[in-house]
Amino acid sequence: MACMFLPQGLSLPPRPTNLSAFPSSPSSSSSFFNPLSPALPRPRPRRSLAARGAVSVSCALRALIFDCDGVILESEHLHRQAYNEAFAHFGVRCSDQPLNWGLEFYDELQNQIGGGKPKMRWYFKEYGWPSSSIFEKPPESDEDRAKLIDTIQDWKTERYKDIIKSGTVKPRPGVLRLMDEAKAAGKKLAVCSAATKSSVILCLENLIGMDRFQGLDCFLAGDDVKEKKPNPSIYLTAAKKLDVSGTECLVVEDSVIGLQAATSAGMPCVISYTSSTANQDFKEAIAKYPDMGNVRLTDLEQLLQSAVAAK
Repeated sequence: MACMFLPQGLSLPPRPTNLSAFPSSPSSSSSFFNPLSPALPRPRPRRSLAARGAVSVSCALRALIFDCDGVILESEHLHRQAYNEAFAHFGVRCSDQPLNWGLEFYDELQNQIGGGKPKMRWYFKEYGWPSSSIFEKPPESDEDRAKLIDTIQDWKTERYKDIIKSGTVKPRPGVLRLMDEAKAAGKKLAVCSAATKSSVILCLENLIGMDRFQGLDCFLAGDDVKEKKPNPSIYLTAAKKLDVSGTECLVVEDSVIGLQAATSAGMPCVISYTSSTANQDFKEAIAKYPDMGNVRLTDLEQLLQSAVAAK
């Protein structure tokens, strides 16, 4: 008989003295434990048809959400124009120089800070609070600083509205068609913008038309949430209003700020970049395009399915 060496401290169980110690058949309810034989793995239970179908259901696109500025219209140069006209109107001066935001500087600013008031507040904290016709000397109290920003922003918003109403601004390629395809397919449709509500409403009424605007299932602007993008609150709020999960939504954004807001809300995001955002880091996006002119709803549905399945 061959010798068997066992690790120290391990011993075989005593041999049974009669055959009755063994199970009479493989189907017997009794069992015999052999410490030298590995247990056979139990067969994995098969998922029900309902469980197997759950993956495809969770990947289905139920809501398409658009940003406004930069997505529905290429508007950043219009905002810069309106800000500079507002600064000139109120004689805003920083370090005794008239304030004017240049093209390259504004591209960087708007790609880092969402919303007009936060932009001005950051700038004045960084470069010094200005003198103006609103306050002859730079304001020192929080109340006066808030009044300065509110006054400039209100005037800027009205000027921006005048530019939009001029009829010279057109929607970006593919946006209206995608909206129509989504509604025709029974998808929910939303617009979520960090801009002032009154200016977004004006943009939508003039650029997508009253019928599409009134047909939106959800519309949120910067006034509707406490935190601006890249905080995800605007998209989390939209998901609640639309009664959908994040993975059932697809967001169309133009900047890394919007991308961060969408992905932080658990929503896959595609990028329709502009000339001012083209060089940003969009590695978290599931796709990026120069515009939506050649993108169909079926393309977006396939992208969402692939993105969710890959998680």
